[in-house]
Amino acid sequence: MDTLLFECVGIKNGDKFPIENTGRGRDISPEFVIKNLSPSAKTIAITLEDIQHPLFKSFTHWLIWNIPAAEKITGAIPGGKTVPSLGNARQGIGYGWYKYAGPKPPKGQQHLYRFTVYALDSEIELSILPTKENFIKKAERHIIQQGNIVGKYE
Repeated sequence: MDTLLFECVGIKNGDKFPIENTGRGRDISPEFVIKNLSPSAKTIAITLEDIQHPLFKSFTHWLIWNIPAAEKITGAIPGGKTVPSLGNARQGIGYGWYKYAGPKPPKGQQHLYRFTVYALDSEIELSILPTKENFIKKAERHIIQQGNIVGKYE
């Protein structure tokens, strides 16, 4: 599997999240710019996870998939099970139920958060609970590229 290179506008790898992309700000998803998207890619999926959650190894904040493959994914993606403005992309269940939910650790604590962007060779249909774990199980044979960026907050 090839590494997918992307920019998460406003969030450099290892740096702090801008307030607008957090649960203490406007809680809007950032824009993504993909650098080396494979011509075989049909769709894109994105997850956001708290990778320092005290109770779970990683805690999913956001899952969106079936975004039509493109080199730019606009920010401020609206909530909903489907997103008509993104080719009827689907959003799943995490801390944000069918929507983006940015970092919001307990006051005074800093957590690390990881965006993972996947390029897939097909659309993925989930007839079961749309969680990250169920998505990955269904999508694993279709992921052709993947990359991540880690940011911190608080």
